[in-house]
Amino acid sequence: MKISFKLAGENGTYLWCHKAQKGAYPGLLLVLGMGEKVMVKLKIMIADDHNIVREGLRMILDREPDMEVVAEAENGLTALILAEEFSPDLVLLDICMPGLNGIEIAQQLLKKEPNLAVLILSMCAEKEFVIEALSAGAKGYLLKDCVATDLVVAIRNILAGGIHLSQKVAELIVKEYIQPGPDPEACTKDTLSPREAEILRFIANGKNTKEIAYALNLSTKTIETHRQNLMNKINIHSIAGLVKYAIREGIVPVEK
Repeated sequence: MKISFKLAGENGTYLWCHKAQKGAYPGLLLVLGMGEKVMVKLKIMIADDHNIVREGLRMILDREPDMEVVAEAENGLTALILAEEFSPDLVLLDICMPGLNGIEIAQQLLKKEPNLAVLILSMCAEKEFVIEALSAGAKGYLLKDCVATDLVVAIRNILAGGIHLSQKVAELIVKEYIQPGPDPEACTKDTLSPREAEILRFIANGKNTKEIAYALNLSTKTIETHRQNLMNKINIHSIAGLVKYAIREGIVPVEK
């Protein structure tokens, strides 16, 4: 679609390449006057705790003429700070990172900026991670065994307003729809192990993964594993649902 208008006394034309977000014009080719061209690039932030992964992703994206990596974060807190500073059009997130995990980061980012595009790039192919990430507002979920072109296509699809999933991830979602898990109402607290019930109690009391890990002297990845296991057992994949379940089963007391 072309839009013609007057600019500084000369005729100008905008050629749209991608959907504009947050009042900016990502991927927009501006033609000025006698054919002078200025590309307004898509701003992308990478959040991954491995240096070599971030460097590789930057090399891939920097080859695209309409994309620019504006920031890199190695942990959750840094990701939140840099997103506020650089206002990216899309954030590329890993799931497992120090401090806040990718899902928690996505929730906080989208709470502040609902129009932000979030793409998960992870080794984790478990359906619990996928469902929780999409429920948090992510518009795409790619596995790290994808090729470079898959990543670029996913970014373009998402910024054009679509949703993009790796084939394996899409199959997980379809399978979950066709073969739903157990009825949460039929699951009691006896379904959970003592450790899972303990972690659920912390979650219901508003503690995040890092706080639970510190309290129990365990790693954050161990806490994540227990949390995903308990979610899978009772087929509940939201914090609100977990709190409701914990109250119903008497795992946490009801304030009077």
